[in-house]
Amino acid sequence: MFEKVLIANRGEIALRIHRACREMGIKTVAVHSTADADAMHVRLANESVCIGPPPASESYLNIPAIISACEITGADAVHPGYGFLSENARFADILDAHGITFIGPTADHIRLMGDKIQAKVTARSLGIPCVPGSAGAIRTDEEAYEVAKETGYPVLVKAAAGGGGRGMKVARSEDELSGALSTARAEAKAAFGDDALYMEKYLGQPRHIEMQIIADSHGNVAHLGERDCSLQRRHQKVLEECPSPALNAVQRQKIGDIVRDAIAKLGYLGVGTIEFLYEDGEFYFIEMNTRLQVEHPITEAVTGIDIVREQIRIAAGLEMSFTQDDVTFSGHAIECRINAEDPRTFTPSPGTIKGFHTPGGLGVRVDSAAYSGYRIPPYYDSLIGKLVVHGRNRNECLMRLRRSLHEFVIDGIKTTIPLFQDLVNEPDFVNGDYHIHWLENYLRNKA
Repeated sequence: MFEKVLIANRGEIALRIHRACREMGIKTVAVHSTADADAMHVRLANESVCIGPPPASESYLNIPAIISACEITGADAVHPGYGFLSENARFADILDAHGITFIGPTADHIRLMGDKIQAKVTARSLGIPCVPGSAGAIRTDEEAYEVAKETGYPVLVKAAAGGGGRGMKVARSEDELSGALSTARAEAKAAFGDDALYMEKYLGQPRHIEMQIIADSHGNVAHLGERDCSLQRRHQKVLEECPSPALNAVQRQKIGDIVRDAIAKLGYLGVGTIEFLYEDGEFYFIEMNTRLQVEHPITEAVTGIDIVREQIRIAAGLEMSFTQDDVTFSGHAIECRINAEDPRTFTPSPGTIKGFHTPGGLGVRVDSAAYSGYRIPPYYDSLIGKLVVHGRNRNECLMRLRRSLHEFVIDGIKTTIPLFQDLVNEPDFVNGDYHIHWLENYLRNKA
């Protein structure tokens, strides 16, 4: 097992990783920018190293600084969390060259699944159903028109190296396609340095379903069920639940078996997530995330499995502590992403937290690195916490969630808590009758 793990991240996920390491008897190193000198994970870690000024490009994305921090502290492994360098194959390669373990999949698998076009080709070869669309990158506008004619409008133009909704445009008719292509290319080039695009059929009202997978170096592979991430704004997840209200046990078993078999064929190592669009009883592969997900706690709540602990064990060469037959699903869990944003305009709201009180009680978990007096810097993602609630069934989970949101107090800044207080009483959400466009339609109608 590792002696010391450097956590190459910040905020709640850095604290989550620290806690897992601490429980395993592993020392931790916190790296931080000058803006995060008073962060909670920095205070709790065994050691801390400042790696640069506030901009992420000069700190949390500064690979030489992180390698230096490893060498200074003697860290023998790095956990990247999510975001930042978590899906950077070059970073994984550099760590390997320095004899430092990357707690994640191989660089080759990160590279393979990071290319959205190649990921779809690979998914098809592994027997995973995909959305109809282009077989590879769209080279010319003429080729795009041919693909659109075959699949039928509307179509979705997507950046091959994309993520987070950038470089993604919908063309509802032939007249809109040219503009969608040029805009998507420009956004993709600016965001990822790569203007390669691909196209797929745009589904009308699908749900976003993802399957959590885990595999070790001893041939053991398991899936931990699905999460429903359909409540989104601008392709960003806002609330997730597990299991999905849209699936039954037969559908869950079917897609779980497909995914588990595919991951075994791929020879994947570590944790990952296969994401799908689900409509009219059919699953369509979107992408694979080769990292820990923000919403992993709801799977932990329903399965009782510590995903971060397993991730660390696997990276150390150990077997998973369970098999697929050991995995059981108990009750229902929902996660609300608490962001430092105006709940109506979603404008970021950095500043000093003057009061901070988290809810508690049976089945309530709050993952947050915030505290009273903490100053939220304006340089990073606005996520400041995750409220995770678990109940014996979805109805009990909803009742517990309403109570928890009422107890959650964050003074001094604006947060998205009021949005969730409204959402949990909306009939469509209460009935589990929503899709990936539902939230934006709801916000538009409420404006």
